[in-house]
This record gives sequence, C-alpha cells and structure tokens, in this order.
Amino acid sequence: MPQAEIGIIGGSGLYSMPGLTKVKELRLKTPFGKPSDAYVLGSLEGRKVAFLARHGRGHRILPTELNFRANIYGFKQLGVERIVSVSAVGSLKEEHKPLEFVIPDQFFDRTRHRVDTFFGNGIVAHIAFADPICSQLAQAVEGACRKAGVTVKRGGTYVCMEGPQFSTKAESNVYRSWGMDVIGMTNLQEAKLAREAEICYVTVAMVTDYDCWHPHHDSVTVDQIVSVLLKNAENATRVVRETVSAMPRERACKCGSALAHAILTDRSKIPAATRHKLKFILDKYLKAKKA
Repeated sequence: MPQAEIGIIGGSGLYSMPGLTKVKELRLKTPFGKPSDAYVLGSLEGRKVAFLARHGRGHRILPTELNFRANIYGFKQLGVERIVSVSAVGSLKEEHKPLEFVIPDQFFDRTRHRVDTFFGNGIVAHIAFADPICSQLAQAVEGACRKAGVTVKRGGTYVCMEGPQFSTKAESNVYRSWGMDVIGMTNLQEAKLAREAEICYVTVAMVTDYDCWHPHHDSVTVDQIVSVLLKNAENATRVVRETVSAMPRERACKCGSALAHAILTDRSKIPAATRHKLKFILDKYLKAKKA
C-alpha cells in the first residue's frame, strides 16, 4: 500500500508544508544514500502527501551537494506518482517579476558536477526527455495559481546552473540572448530522475528577484530578498494546496510508462546487485519479462 501519492519538494524559503494533518516523519534509507531530510507524511485536501525540504530544514545543503537520486528514489519507495517541485529562481526577463510564478516546460543544463541518472553499473536506459515536464500536472498547477490569486506564466525555459555562486553579468546576458526565462540551481536533475522513475514532475518557479543583468539588481538588499522569499513561500503553500485539491485521481499522461521502451540492456545480462538496487523502478518490467 503506497504511503503517499503526491510528493512536494520545498525549495528556498519553503521548509515545511502547513495544513498537513495526520502528520508523521519518516527517515528513509535508499540504495543511493540519505535523502536531504525526513519525509513528512500526512493528508492534504484528502490526499496522501509526502513533503521533503530539498536543502534540509535549516537550509544546510548546497545545490551541488544534494543527493538528487536519494531524494527521488525515496519518493518512489513511498509510492509517489507525482511530484510538485517548488523552487526560488532569478528572472531573466523583465516580464517575470518578483512574487510571480513561472511553470517552465523546458530546461537548459549548465551544471557539470552532478550525477543525474539511476542507470549504469550494468544497465543502460535512454528515456525520452524532449518534454521534461508533465503537461497534466502543469495544467493543474496553472489552475491552482489562478485560483490562489498568484500571477503565473505557463511555459518558458529554466536554466539550471551549477552554483553556489550566482551568475556573472556576462553569463546572465548570454542566457537572456538565448531567450531563457528563469535561472535556478536544482530542478533539472530532479526532472530527469523523476522521468526515469516514471513519476510525473512539474516545477513551480517562484521569482525572487531579477538576475544580475538587471540595472537595479545591485540596489536589492538581503532584507528585500528575504521578504520576497517569505511572501513567495506563503503563496506557494496556497498553490500547493489548490493543486492537490484539483489533482485528477488518474494519470492521463505517459510519465508512468517512460521506461517501457527505454531499457537497452539484455535482461539476462543485468547484474543481480543492480537489479535489486533499482527494484522499485525496474521490477514491473523485469518480472513481466521473466514471466
């Protein structure tokens, strides 16, 4: 019996999920090590939800230090089928203003130090990733933003940079010249791993400020940024609640069969240890094949 059906990842400023009832914490061990923190399980709008603070409560973990595989695999172990990822981002366009939300439908990778696949060690799989966001889930989030009174734009590209330093002006202006919309440090790896785990995934990108290309960037104070973070987190809790409330019971997307034609390795050649390690992802295909 799944312990949760919907996963929520809280980013900068969102370290808990107000409104959860029947709350319990669960610290999981995964084949990939420890997740960022305990999963907070509970009921929200009558649905089973698991919340995870991406950077740990107290914001202790750098973007590059995040154990993305453990975080996503932990959700899979809990039975989660959909993940709503809430993240603070910088805006690369004048039209995306602080306190507004963007639901990007594309990513562009500028990271270089990260593991972002469950596969290897004797098994090869190539998932389709042309459309990295679940459109059904994005639609639910868009409707939730409008119901919660949050200005939202659906569509656009999220640049995922390495960090922890922010961009130089040269980098920021290049991203703008490419037509990128927002910039952050975490969501691409989550999206890739969620697709490999056949979990629907969507990013709720909360605009905190303009990236350093903006002429008024240097006049923004830490106090102002913290104020926006807190307001964004307050808005995000309302949006998540509305999203969960409106979430269709059944998935009408292809995310749940992403691996159906992706595994290239001869089943008889997959090492037993690797097969066991990935059992929550592979069993439905390998057991069926063996039978």
